[in-house]
Amino acid sequence: MAGFSLALIPGDGIGVEVMESARQVLGVVQSTYDVTFTTTELDWSCERYHRTGAMMPTDGLDVLGRHDAILLGAVGWPGVPDHVSLWGLLIPIRRAFTQYVNLRPMRIFDGVPAPVRPEIAAGTDFVVVRENSEGEYSEVGGRIGQGASEVALQESTFSRTGVQRIAEYAMRLAERRGGRVHSATKSNGIIHTMTLWDEVVDEVAARHPDVTVRREHVDAMAARMVMRPTDFDVVVASNLFGDILSDLAAAVCGSIGIAPSANLAPDGPGPSMFEPVHGSAPDIAGQGIANPIGMLWSVVLMLEHLRLPAPAAALMAAIESSLRDPATRTADLGGTASTGEVTEYIKARVSEESG
Repeated sequence: MAGFSLALIPGDGIGVEVMESARQVLGVVQSTYDVTFTTTELDWSCERYHRTGAMMPTDGLDVLGRHDAILLGAVGWPGVPDHVSLWGLLIPIRRAFTQYVNLRPMRIFDGVPAPVRPEIAAGTDFVVVRENSEGEYSEVGGRIGQGASEVALQESTFSRTGVQRIAEYAMRLAERRGGRVHSATKSNGIIHTMTLWDEVVDEVAARHPDVTVRREHVDAMAARMVMRPTDFDVVVASNLFGDILSDLAAAVCGSIGIAPSANLAPDGPGPSMFEPVHGSAPDIAGQGIANPIGMLWSVVLMLEHLRLPAPAAALMAAIESSLRDPATRTADLGGTASTGEVTEYIKARVSEESG
């Protein structure tokens, strides 16, 4: 029997609610398949920040390093600035464990209403491969002066190694999918970092002759993503561009509530981290209406990462089934179900799929 140690960080707001959905589904997986999960729940959150002045304890990274994977709900709450919650938890975890790939798949599901015309959106199925460790999300910079003369400087940091490894990951992923990569750039206006990005992506592409690589300015790519989303297979992008494009992709496909992500450490011994991208949604927290699909699809990515293909496939099939019927979809997708009702349906389908 395979056994894995999981660190669970529910976080804030609806993160707590969707983590409960994940916990219950993992319980069904454990009772149905030849696998055990030993879980450690960690109260690292904005609430903890209010109590202690820190999002996580000083030995937090050491604690996480003892686990096989990390499952995160959502972080953020009114009264705690977003940069405090982000730099106090998410970014230190991503960088300490060299989680340089942020993988964000998105697709159109049967039955899910999308804002894009059906004849345009039908068949949309692509993955955004976001560089997750450097780029525009840098600590280099500062603020100078006061009042009207105050100036803020924010430096982007792109390394040849960083671009090479994310481009290589995207090319290899494309080789297993449709063989097409779109590289997001803005080198017509950002003349140093983006020209390095373009040069290195081209060098890596030359080693993968079976992959068709198209370079496209990020603004034009955003327009294409709305007008012709089926053009995409694998999108590779910098930290900021990938963050924006992946949220746009979720909106095109119906709701950010279904969007999953995997923070992967392909080269390191440290754990990878899996999380929905919808945020803590304080406006609906505690109402029992949060969409658990983004979290449960993130669990699928975690199961695949842990090389558990059978339960991953069963859970994905259960998710697809739940999205076909308004009675098992939450309100953000035009349905009527509560968080708990969606979870119960998916749990039952996972058990059925195993048989």
